[in-house]
Amino acid sequence: MSIAQTIDALPLATATTSDSSSLGSVADWAVNLMETIGAPGAGLAIALENLFPPLPSEVILPLAGFTASRGNFSLAEAIIWTTLGSVVGALALYAIGAWLGRDRMRRLVSKVPLVDLEDVDRVEAWFDRHGSSAVFFGRMIPIFRSLISIPAGIERMAVGKFLLLTTAGSLIWNSIFVLAGFYLGENWSIVEEYAGIFQRIVIIAVVLFLIYFVVSKIRTYRRKRA
Repeated sequence: MSIAQTIDALPLATATTSDSSSLGSVADWAVNLMETIGAPGAGLAIALENLFPPLPSEVILPLAGFTASRGNFSLAEAIIWTTLGSVVGALALYAIGAWLGRDRMRRLVSKVPLVDLEDVDRVEAWFDRHGSSAVFFGRMIPIFRSLISIPAGIERMAVGKFLLLTTAGSLIWNSIFVLAGFYLGENWSIVEEYAGIFQRIVIIAVVLFLIYFVVSKIRTYRRKRA
């Protein structure tokens, strides 16, 4: 039985019917890619995941480990190629941020309701102080894994420093998930279950912050009018 057929036969632990179908399609696509071109296929899948965050690394990485456990390629190759894919995807987003630039970004932000340039100044000051930590730890947080590369490009963080921090953070994140998929074997979907919980926590935190930001801005606007 091929790996793709094995995946089709396995239920995804946490998914509803529609979610299971969606994740199953991603799993089939990723496995077919890995079976066709080997470990570089895992790297390509992760590079695309960086550019299109709806592709879940929490599914692709354990699958890379599972595929390695079936002997299609080695565990070391799975980790190396997925980390290389993460770096390539992050570098592409960094380039987008660098192309956007600080001045163009400020002009765009100035047209966004409820957002002042003073807010941008505070974010820039924060990134100046904590940019290195943000890039490193951001590689291990869902959603921010991809997005953190854009402000790094806008602020023109030194490319060498960006690559070093991105590689280190990605290596840790990828190794955890690839190793889990390798040792769990056909039970790899357990990883997606717990990663999904972490992702939901992050999404809830982001939504709560946005609600707080909008409410505080509306109150400030009303006070100014009064």
